[in-house]
Amino acid sequence: MAALIALVIAGLWVRTHIEDAIQDQTAAELTTVLRADVEALKLWMRIQEENAAVIAGDPVIRKLVLELLDYSRTTGGKPAQLDDAPQQLPLAAELKPWVDRQAYTGFVVFNLDGLIIATDEDLLLGRNVIMSDQQKFLEKVLAGKPTVSHPFPSRIMLPGPDGVPMAGVPVMFVAAPVIGPNEKPAAVVALRIDPALEFSQILGVAQPGATGETYAFNEQGVFLSRSRFDDQLKQLALLPDRPQAQSVLNVELRNPGVDLSTGARAALSRDKQPLTELAEDAIHRKPGIAEPGVDVDGYLDYRGVPSVGAWAWLPGFDLGVATEMDLAEAYRPVYVLRFVFWVLFGLLAALAALLLALTLLAGRLDRQMRDAVIAVGQLGQYALEQKIGEGGMGSVYRARHALLRRPTAVKLLEPSKTTDVSVARFEREVQLTSQLNHPNTITIYDYGRTAEGVFYYAMEFLDGYSLDVLVRRFGPLPDGRVINILAQVCGSLQEAHAAGLMHRDIKPANIMITARGGIFDFVKLLDFGLVKAIDSHKMQTLTAADTVTGTPLYMAPETVRDTEGCDARGDLYALGAVGYFLLTGHAVFESSSVLEIMRAHVESKPVPPSERAGRQISRSLEAVILQLLAKLPSDRPQSAAELMALLEQCVPLESWGQAEAAAWWQQNQETREMPVDSMATIEHSLGATKGYSEVRPGS
Repeated sequence: MAALIALVIAGLWVRTHIEDAIQDQTAAELTTVLRADVEALKLWMRIQEENAAVIAGDPVIRKLVLELLDYSRTTGGKPAQLDDAPQQLPLAAELKPWVDRQAYTGFVVFNLDGLIIATDEDLLLGRNVIMSDQQKFLEKVLAGKPTVSHPFPSRIMLPGPDGVPMAGVPVMFVAAPVIGPNEKPAAVVALRIDPALEFSQILGVAQPGATGETYAFNEQGVFLSRSRFDDQLKQLALLPDRPQAQSVLNVELRNPGVDLSTGARAALSRDKQPLTELAEDAIHRKPGIAEPGVDVDGYLDYRGVPSVGAWAWLPGFDLGVATEMDLAEAYRPVYVLRFVFWVLFGLLAALAALLLALTLLAGRLDRQMRDAVIAVGQLGQYALEQKIGEGGMGSVYRARHALLRRPTAVKLLEPSKTTDVSVARFEREVQLTSQLNHPNTITIYDYGRTAEGVFYYAMEFLDGYSLDVLVRRFGPLPDGRVINILAQVCGSLQEAHAAGLMHRDIKPANIMITARGGIFDFVKLLDFGLVKAIDSHKMQTLTAADTVTGTPLYMAPETVRDTEGCDARGDLYALGAVGYFLLTGHAVFESSSVLEIMRAHVESKPVPPSERAGRQISRSLEAVILQLLAKLPSDRPQSAAELMALLEQCVPLESWGQAEAAAWWQQNQETREMPVDSMATIEHSLGATKGYSEVRPGS
């Protein structure tokens, strides 16, 4: 799973960067094509303007135009008189080679008032050339600058795309002034251009891909050049389905809101649809060719097809130019990459799922095999008889050695809880406990692992009571008995501390009393599973670093503040809390909140045991208990030996010796086969702290 996650993250990173690179490349390609087409268009327009200037400046043509201009003034400019002018035929003859050589479709000559005084189309003779949509064009020409007009519909019948004459055919002109004797424009020579030829062809030379196109448009968002998709536009009803129909001057750059090529229908009529993102930005923001507008994330074009594009506004020609292509074509490599990625991801996921299933199956079979071993009841030399306890790390069984027939307690790690960390803790517990041989410390007999992988260790079996059960069943103990119990625990701790080990989980459930070899109230200290080396950090990973370890009801203040900053005096604090519990039947601090209990250990002063118990208690013992519960370690006894000396000096109000202990055990003959560690009696712990052996600070 870790490998799968790493591969997925790496794959996503690679895919994202490749997609970003493709986006950048697409933007660069669109911009390059746009700039190339714009430069070609500018060059063509300059050539046309230069041609017009040369024609208008030709001495013969200039002479004939000026004479014709004088003739029109004399005759009043009537079409009939203009048609009879002697300059008409010579002028037409002079212009014809220029028109034929430059592929113009005709010519018009008009004066400064817009009156047409000469033309290849007799119907235009004597008419006024001025049209409102060509006002800017005329103003530039009349100001003396050769200029190319935008395409506009012709006012007379002209041959259409199929050669059949028709009205409204798109035309454009390149015009230049004829300079009069006063060195000022006197008239204008205009040459007719078919926009479907060179103008549209120039923009169509560099078309990216199968769906890319470059086109020009005016401030109203109307096509000035021919669209690559005229045939499709007819199918989409954006153009009349006639052979002569074309997009020039007939199609607007409006966003239908849906992809019309899929058969979807727009919700709004065409005149109410907004301009496409491209047209809107070009017309209103007017980005220059140096910094063109670019959108490679995708938008809907005039057909509603998701597209990418680059665009610029040419202020000198008062038109916009755009390069577009379908989003699907632009990002076809991305889609292939995504498909490959998801296929590989699916294969990896399937492989990971298979490996996980095999791992779980193997683990399940392994656990079943271990459970079968436990069910059989034979662990090495030990025959399991009855489960007598269960806790966080495993279970405790009453057992007997196959040869010695000695009653034994066997603690084993449950198959479902077997992990590297749990095994390490389990082994550490038995290894450290086996180093201790004080009579008041639980004795370890054996440790092993079956062929099936079940970890276990065997220890002495105890018939008796944990202090937790003892107090809850029989009530608070006499102060003399408490002194005797605490002194024996001190003996066990003295050996452990001298060996450099700290118990870290002293509590009533981990201390048992039993009758052993004729000695009554014999104490055994259990559960060294949380033991750690004093002033050592070598076991941090096994004791859950950054956690508070122990039981909150019996936790020293310094352990709450810093789990690694405590020493053996933390065990003495916990032992003081145990003594408090034995005398009063209550924990030092009780609350329904673990955090409140931990805060109380740090901040609150404990109520004296006598006051809490409501009875007289040995003052000397009470003083020792309160000294053990001091907030600062320096205010407590500094060692288990020092504490034992203090306990020996305590004078009990109720003396307790072997005679009293023997009488008590005789009176309470019922023998409980008690588990040997805190796991076996955890269900008897205070409800407020049940299950809280490890709590993270600040939680």
